[in-house]
Amino acid sequence: MTEVSGEFRREIDALGEVFAFLETFSDGQGVDEKTSFCINLVVEELFTNMVRHNEGGGDQIKVSIERRDNRVLLEIVDTDVEPFDPETAEVPMVDAGIGERRPGGLGIYLVRSMVDDLNYDYEPEGRRMRITVTKTLEN
Repeated sequence: MTEVSGEFRREIDALGEVFAFLETFSDGQGVDEKTSFCINLVVEELFTNMVRHNEGGGDQIKVSIERRDNRVLLEIVDTDVEPFDPETAEVPMVDAGIGERRPGGLGIYLVRSMVDDLNYDYEPEGRRMRITVTKTLEN
């Protein structure tokens, strides 16, 4: 039950470093390939959304990950940003044709469908957004 954390530049180009960090964790903790793929996809979506959509934003985004028994706990923290609760994201019309869909919301929908739990927390004092995710191992 050792948590590891890394801080990564607020840039899409930092995703390679983020994936290397996650791979080192997964390999060291014996996380199965399916769960590892899921974690990477979830982090890519959330990290990318923070870089592209969070107003203001500090220089770094913090990613923390931990294995507890048969679960992986993930936390992504962004500072100096405006609040955005993923719960307020409109549910996309996934059954609609491409011409009928509106942009936005598909990534959060995908993340929610892949994990066991997703929580959002915002601290106004530090303008700090925290998203925590729990995923049960597949094996």
